[in-house]
Amino acid sequence: MGFGIAIVVAVAVVHYYLWRRVIRPATTPGSRTRRVAVWALFLLAAPLVLTRAGGRIFGTGFEHFLAWPGYLWLAIMFYLLVFALVMEIPRALALLVVRRIERREAAAASAAGAAGAGAPAAGGELPVAALAASGTSSSEVVPGSSSPASADVAVQDGHPVATDPAGPAPGRIDRRMFISRTASAVVGVGALATVGYGMTTALGDPVVERVPIRLARLDPRMNGLRIAVVSDIHLGPLTGIGHTRRITRMINGLHADVVTIVGDLVDGSVAELGALAAPLKDLESRYGAYFVTGNHEYYSSGGPQEWIEELDSLGVRSLRNERVEISHGGAVLDLAGVNDLNGASYGDGPDFDKALTGRDPARPVVLLAHQPVQVETAAGHGVDLQLSGHTHGGQIAPFNLVVKLQQPVVAGLAAFPRTGGGETQMYVTRGAGYWGPPVRVGAPPEITLVELHA
Repeated sequence: MGFGIAIVVAVAVVHYYLWRRVIRPATTPGSRTRRVAVWALFLLAAPLVLTRAGGRIFGTGFEHFLAWPGYLWLAIMFYLLVFALVMEIPRALALLVVRRIERREAAAASAAGAAGAGAPAAGGELPVAALAASGTSSSEVVPGSSSPASADVAVQDGHPVATDPAGPAPGRIDRRMFISRTASAVVGVGALATVGYGMTTALGDPVVERVPIRLARLDPRMNGLRIAVVSDIHLGPLTGIGHTRRITRMINGLHADVVTIVGDLVDGSVAELGALAAPLKDLESRYGAYFVTGNHEYYSSGGPQEWIEELDSLGVRSLRNERVEISHGGAVLDLAGVNDLNGASYGDGPDFDKALTGRDPARPVVLLAHQPVQVETAAGHGVDLQLSGHTHGGQIAPFNLVVKLQQPVVAGLAAFPRTGGGETQMYVTRGAGYWGPPVRVGAPPEITLVELHA
C-alpha cells in the first residue's frame, strides 16, 4: 500500500511539473490547445496508476489491456521530465537575453519620449512628459481631441515605452512565447524519439556478449568451459511466448556447456504465465540448466515454490542455497546458487554457509546470485566468480546513475578482494527482458556467454 501511494504521489508531482514548465508557458489561457493538453495529461496518467491494481482485481487480461498505454506513458513521462529539466538552463539563458533586449527597447522609447516632451503636440495635445507625470497613458484620448495623443508611445510604470500602434502582426507571437514553445517542442520531440528508439531496442534481439574470464584456481583441463547467463527475462503482461522462444533459440545457438538463469524470470503466477515459460524445456546444454530466484519471484501471488516446481518439470534445476559439481575434461568446479535477498522477508533468504560449506577449497566455485550487492558476502566465502543480474544495466538512461547508488556494479565485469587472498570476480548481465516500460535506452538486452580459462 505504501509503495502504491508513493507511486501515485510521484506521478502527480511529475505531471504538475510538466504542466507548469511544458504546457502552461507554451499555451494561452483558455485556448483549445491548453485544454486538450491538460485532459491528455489526466487521461494518460489513469492507466499508469491503475495497471497493477487493475491486474490484481480483474486479472491479467485487464492488466495486459492497460499495460501498454500505462507503461509506455511511464517511459514518455520520464523522458519528458528529463528533457524538461535539461531545457531549464537554455530556457533561462534565452529569457535573460530577452529581458535585456526589452530593457534596451524601453530605454530607447523613454529617450524618444523625453526628446519630444518639450514641444506642444498638434491640436493642443499634452506632451508625453506631462502625461507621464499625471500617470495618464499617451494612448488615451486627450480631452478636446477625438484621437489618441500618440499612437506609438505609451506610459508604463511612469516611463514612456515604444508600442506598435497597429498591434502585433497577424500570426506573430512575442519573444517569451516563442522561447516557451520552442523549449516545449524540443522536450516533446526529444522524449518521443528517445522512447521510440528504446522500444526498438527492448523488443529486438538481445545482444550476445562473449566474456572470457580467467580463474586462478581453475584446472587447465577445464579451459574453454562455456556458461550461458541470462537474467531478468520478466515474463509478464507485455511479453508473449515469442519472447521466451527467441531467448531459448539464441541460447541454444551458443552451444553452452551450462545454462544459468539468474533470477527475475517472471512477473506473475504459474497459472497466469506458465504457458509463456514452456519453451524453456527446449534449452540445450551439456551439463544442464540451472536457476536461482530473483526478487520478482517473491512478488508472484503463488510465491517462488510453484515456479521452482514448474521449472523442474521443464528440466531446469533450481539451486536453493546449494551447489552441484560440474565435471569437465577430468576436472571439477562447484556451481552454487543462493536465494535472493528479498526471500529473507518470506523466511527463504540466502544462506551462503549452506551453499558453500564443506566444499573442496582447492577447486573453484562459481556462484549464481541475483543481486550484485551479494558479492561482498560471496567474497567472504572464497567465491571465485559471481554471476548476477537484477540491474538491467539501468534499462533507461540516466537511471543507471541511480542504480549505482544501490548496487556495486551496474553491468559488466568487476573484481573484489577475496577473504584469504586473491579476488572474487563478478559479471553482471543487463538482462534479456525489461520491467515496466518495453523500453531500453543505453542498456540493450543481453545474453552472456562466459568462457572460463585457467
